Amino acid sequence: MTLELYTYDTPNGRKISVALEEFGLPYEVKIVDLGKREQFEADFLAISPNGKIPAIIDPDGPDGQRITVFESGAILLYLAEKAGRFLPAKLVERVPVYEWLMWQVGGFGPAPGQVHHFLAQPEGPARDYGLKRFSSETNRLYRVLDQRLAGREFVATVGGPSIADFAILGWAWRHERHEVLFADLPNVAAWYERMMARPAVQRGFAVALA
Repeated sequence: MTLELYTYDTPNGRKISVALEEFGLPYEVKIVDLGKREQFEADFLAISPNGKIPAIIDPDGPDGQRITVFESGAILLYLAEKAGRFLPAKLVERVPVYEWLMWQVGGFGPAPGQVHHFLAQPEGPARDYGLKRFSSETNRLYRVLDQRLAGREFVATVGGPSIADFAILGWAWRHERHEVLFADLPNVAAWYERMMARPAVQRGFAVALA
């Protein structure tokens, strides 16, 4: 049965459209227009109580029962369990996926998201302080990622990507917007090119989310 993806054209939204294309699961996009504050309407809050995109409805969830899932990290874990792909079977091999997925949702998302916010503010001390603080952290996180990818094709697994790669890619996709270039991040640059060359990733970024 077809999943329903409630989302918008943001890094967190793109994580899930990319993942769904990679999983090969049928889905239908339900756009939640953030500019119109549709994320706070009662129907959407019933699916995503925090009023954030993305969220999904799976009419054929566990034991054939309908299930709703919100928060992009939880959605990725759910989809991986459902499809049996992009998450290793052995716990010892899953741990790096868990680590780097949490790294993304806890840092490599919130920090560049704040860069986006402060870049849009009027010039002045508050803007300058916010940009300095969050740009510094964003650049630090990119360096952490570059070190992790030294000698690796993918962030957490060998032989192919995992849901951690999909999560991180959603934000790396906006690297120019948060004023990070790849000239000094050769490992990130190679990983990004490798990920963006995947046909399913291209489809996930091409699907209309707004």
